[in-house]
Amino acid sequence: MPRRPNVHSFLTAAAASTALSLLLWSYPAVAQQQTPPSYTPAEQEILNGIKTLRSLPDDEWTKSVGKLVRETSQLPESAGRLRLISALGNLATEGDAGHDTLQLLANLLAQAAKEKNSAPLYDTLARLVRYEHCEAPSDDAALQSAIQKLEAEDARRQSADFTLTDLNGTQWTLKQLKGKVVLLNFWATWCPPCRREMPDLEGLYSRFGPQGLVILAISDEDAAKVKPFIKKAKYSFPVLLDPGRKVSEVFAADGIPKSYVYDRSGNLVAQGIDRRTEKQFLAMLRQAGLQ
Repeated sequence: MPRRPNVHSFLTAAAASTALSLLLWSYPAVAQQQTPPSYTPAEQEILNGIKTLRSLPDDEWTKSVGKLVRETSQLPESAGRLRLISALGNLATEGDAGHDTLQLLANLLAQAAKEKNSAPLYDTLARLVRYEHCEAPSDDAALQSAIQKLEAEDARRQSADFTLTDLNGTQWTLKQLKGKVVLLNFWATWCPPCRREMPDLEGLYSRFGPQGLVILAISDEDAAKVKPFIKKAKYSFPVLLDPGRKVSEVFAADGIPKSYVYDRSGNLVAQGIDRRTEKQFLAMLRQAGLQ
């Protein structure tokens, strides 16, 4: 998922290959180097596959991610392998990779995080454990600490309330929406995974709006950037502006897109830690009682 201020936060289609290469070079789990890292032929082939992921349709994306994770698991230990594990840990949740693929990735992250005592790798692993239902060693104190941090963030999200104004000047207050199913989506115009899931959000809004679904898309960008984007795409769900990122910070939405579903009683029942497919969104809404 794109993160602020990570280099791949500002990907465009033309720059994706270069930016992902920079991500693999600069990821904090790897010691800083003065020259670009080298890869074995096998590692380079996997790297080339990673660079194409965001250009693939969902079915091909799922197959490709599974193949890349399996091939990475078979590599001998090296600095290049570690960089690939780090990158896949961030990219493999940009869609529906399937539980088996994510579990294999979690196994790789658990081993690498423990060997390198890497906080970023532990953070990635903790997200897979808590939100993607992967298994990992329960006796790893560093992992448990990372999971506890996520639990604290979830507690803040459960109790959170806010009032924000949408592009039409209407104010929305989260706690006043009890009785509705609410899907919060944090996004930005510069974020490719965000842009990719928004047509699915529009479809869900049209389908479930009459049943009480409210979608609130929250951006911390200026209205001058957001309004033309929304108008051109003809999205009809409310788009809220979060100047100063106060709400984004409450929800710890540094990596986007992120989605949160509240049921009619105001309970946080489902989360999407990255881009979700239509199928994944439907599964989240089912947890709030929408079929």
